[in-house]
Amino acid sequence: MKEKTKLLLIIFVFLGAYLIPWDSEIIRRSGLEAFMMLQYYSREHVITCLIPAFFIAGAIAVFVSQASVLKYFGSTANKFLSYSVASVSGTILSVCSCTVLPLFAGIYTRGAGIGPATAFLYSGPAINILAISLTARVLGWQMGLARAVGAIFFAVIIGLLMSWIFCKDEQQRQECVMHLPDEDEKPRTLLQDFMFIMVMVLILIFAASTRPSPDALQLWQIMYSLKWFMAGFLLVVLGLMVKFWYLPQERKEWMQSTWTFIKLIAPLLFIGVLAAGFFLGRPGYPALIPEQWIAGLVGGNSLWANLIASLAGALMYFATLTEVPILQGLMGSGMGQGPALALLLAGPALSLPNMLVIGSVMGFKKTFVFSVIIVIMSTCCGMIYGSFAD
Repeated sequence: MKEKTKLLLIIFVFLGAYLIPWDSEIIRRSGLEAFMMLQYYSREHVITCLIPAFFIAGAIAVFVSQASVLKYFGSTANKFLSYSVASVSGTILSVCSCTVLPLFAGIYTRGAGIGPATAFLYSGPAINILAISLTARVLGWQMGLARAVGAIFFAVIIGLLMSWIFCKDEQQRQECVMHLPDEDEKPRTLLQDFMFIMVMVLILIFAASTRPSPDALQLWQIMYSLKWFMAGFLLVVLGLMVKFWYLPQERKEWMQSTWTFIKLIAPLLFIGVLAAGFFLGRPGYPALIPEQWIAGLVGGNSLWANLIASLAGALMYFATLTEVPILQGLMGSGMGQGPALALLLAGPALSLPNMLVIGSVMGFKKTFVFSVIIVIMSTCCGMIYGSFAD
């Protein structure tokens, strides 16, 4: 950390301690909610979701060849293939907007084009088959269908727009990647590296799976009951792969790469979770900005109501599947159908914590454009859906 950054951090902490009116009940409650949100996130997501994602990102950066990434996700790759894979990846990965960040950072820093990378970044948490099924069951099949179609459509359009807007930057970036020295041949096949990463992805899927509702399909019930058995078995398989397939130097590089992603992402992520908890609180627990204010602003189907819903969704942190009961409560308080869909499309894919991290990976300008595209598209989609639903 640079000395200037240390000084600014000290000044920021001092001003916070000196100026924030902690004797106010609302401020004290908001401060408590910030740390309660961080505790909830740490208990529910760090061990089962975030840590496996960091190891996957480290493995992608070390073991996946840049030639393979460029072939399937680079700016010159087949557009239909790259966007098809990126836009439906969320049906496999049941992750929230924060857990997908290490995976996005892994493929983006490895050379993936900004279009497929941002399509993956959006689709990871947005096109979650469990969340879409729960949406259809709780909020109606029309809302579930609109969410599924809108999310897949959004992923492709967002990727194409980001690729078009930053085409010059991408061309320069890809030229830098192309001029990197050739990689040394590794004592493994491409299939072995693929199997290694897929085992970690399966560990992430099983460990991060949430308890299904009592009336869910029996298949989901069986998979959930076996989640820790399967995760443990896969961990043993992973350990054997690491021992017999990879050299000590490669294992060391994998750990170093994983630690690099942790240092890059984790501090900003935790700061963002604290900020989200301070301003918005946990679902059902008031903080600085009460939920009633949001519910009062998103009634009907006006442009303003849909825009407010999109902005609220973009700033709030939603753990996987929690957005459905939250919306159920907001709709019971008068939220319109259109703003509800707008929040569903913007919320799971964006949050204040992940905006901070995305900015550190691809820069403020691209992060701002990415967020604005999602908010605008969510607002328009909400207005269109609301006009039919109402």
